[in-house]
Amino acid sequence: MKAILAGLGEAGLGWYERLRSMGHLLAVVEKNPARKEMLRDAAIPFYTSLEEALEEGIRPDFVVNVTSPAAHTSVNNAAFDRGLPVLCEKPISFDYAESLAIVARAKREGIPFMIAENYRHFPYIRKLKALLDSGVIGELSAVEIAFRRYHRVKRDYAVSVLDDIGVHHFDLLRYLTGREGIAVQAGMFNPSGGWQEEGAVLQTMAIIELEGSIQVHYSATIASRGPMTPWCGDWRIEGTTGALLLEGGAIHIYSGDVYKAITEFNDMPQSDALTEFLASLAEGREAETSANDYLRTQAIVHYTIMAAKSGMRTTIELPAKEGMRHAGI
Repeated sequence: MKAILAGLGEAGLGWYERLRSMGHLLAVVEKNPARKEMLRDAAIPFYTSLEEALEEGIRPDFVVNVTSPAAHTSVNNAAFDRGLPVLCEKPISFDYAESLAIVARAKREGIPFMIAENYRHFPYIRKLKALLDSGVIGELSAVEIAFRRYHRVKRDYAVSVLDDIGVHHFDLLRYLTGREGIAVQAGMFNPSGGWQEEGAVLQTMAIIELEGSIQVHYSATIASRGPMTPWCGDWRIEGTTGALLLEGGAIHIYSGDVYKAITEFNDMPQSDALTEFLASLAEGREAETSANDYLRTQAIVHYTIMAAKSGMRTTIELPAKEGMRHAGI
């Protein structure tokens, strides 16, 4: 299957190499024509808009959208106008209402639409999920998540710890527990020593209530000066008969009087977002992190921001999650 890649920023260049090496790359779209010089293969057609590429007769099987988040919806709509499936980087949109609308369109028209959530595919995350599902620590009772890094990056938008990184953690929370968010209390800060940038939010603390009265304590900062966690953060998951810790990419199991550390994950099947997307198209099914599903991850981000602004416990209103039909795929 052949793709148009939209976006040649830092993430886009990685996608370019991946799609090209696997033989999936048909054309590249990037609004800044100067970035064409970054491409190694002059034979790959280059356009400054998706509409231009499609009008010129390029006929892809799908679109990979790695543009700036502010451009996600316009690119997705342009693809949907032609009935093209889309694999889009997170977030769906920074505007939650816009996210609801674009997902509704994909559902209404039966167009496959997936968010490229790569954190779920880390081998140690897959292993942690398998351990939880096996009941090694009994019934889930509480979760603590800590994320600490110094992450000052140049973007064409103000960086928020929740929009940029926290959305990954909230998706892992849903994936690992199998529970949806019910309510949240939160605070958002820019600590002393952090950089000053209009619209930037460097630190968040939240208490998230999941289905089944599970309490989640979440602490995240992108302005840490001390030891840093992995990108997925450090996790402590308490159960009725033990606890699971994910620290530095290693899993620690405490079950009764038994302790075990797992540092090798060769037994876990290899997976990634592109492979899952292509498999979902071939099999005519909804992808694991379809936009339809991922909207519930973005709902936690949206209502956490609302809770921080109001200073009050805020109910998370979940969007409908009926299955998607895929037309003509």
